[in-house]
Amino acid sequence: MMNIVLTNDDGVHAPGINILRESLADIANVIVVAPLTERSTTGHTLTLDTTVRLQEISENIYGCNGFPADCSLMAIGHLFKNPQSKYYGQKIDMVISGINRGANLGQDVYYSGTVAAAREAAFHGIPSIAVSSCMDFLNTENKDLYYYSASNFIKTLVQSNISKVIPQMSLLNINVPWCKEAEILGTRVTKTGLRKYSEEIEERIDFRGRKYYWIGGIYKGYEDFSDSDCQAIEDKMISVAPVKLCDYGRSQMEMMETVKGFLEDVLPRKS
Repeated sequence: MMNIVLTNDDGVHAPGINILRESLADIANVIVVAPLTERSTTGHTLTLDTTVRLQEISENIYGCNGFPADCSLMAIGHLFKNPQSKYYGQKIDMVISGINRGANLGQDVYYSGTVAAAREAAFHGIPSIAVSSCMDFLNTENKDLYYYSASNFIKTLVQSNISKVIPQMSLLNINVPWCKEAEILGTRVTKTGLRKYSEEIEERIDFRGRKYYWIGGIYKGYEDFSDSDCQAIEDKMISVAPVKLCDYGRSQMEMMETVKGFLEDVLPRKS
């Protein structure tokens, strides 16, 4: 079976990564390397000025005190290369980062620790996917059920050998609507869109009379253009966005056409 490394930015105990692990466990050897604490919105941070520690939580599940990109590196550069490791001499066939709690659409990909972990693996030549469930944070009543909408989709892709379709120096950024699987209207190959935020800075005063600030703001919609990942989610469709990491190999349009053809072949059509 394939060796699949799972990571995320929500933390090793987050429901999304554990539901995905359960879904993939019967078709692959799954190794989890994820942050010990939440590391959302940390981007492509690597720990270079302090120690990185790895803790074995249970069989094939490891917690790391670093950032999501550190977790990918720990799997690639340590667990699978250390002669004392039980994985030594084996190959990582895929890295999947997620299932993230919340969307990673538009320019979110540059802030996202989830996407960064997949990107770090892609830099090392490993087929990689970032997957997010576009959670409605005001309605989390059926959150585990909705995570299965994303995990079942990823399982279908893995079983259909999606790893063979992802070109070098690229990844797939997948976003899944926050709803039951039967309510999803289809799948669309998309481009990275642009979201709008108010980007408010709130000034407050601490108990010593000193100023401090919260960076916040309100989501205010997205730029309206064809084939955007933002529009796909608005249309209740799964967004599959090929992300090209450098000027290498196939063009963005060629990648989109390749992924589109693959999905048309392996996914059932909605009547």
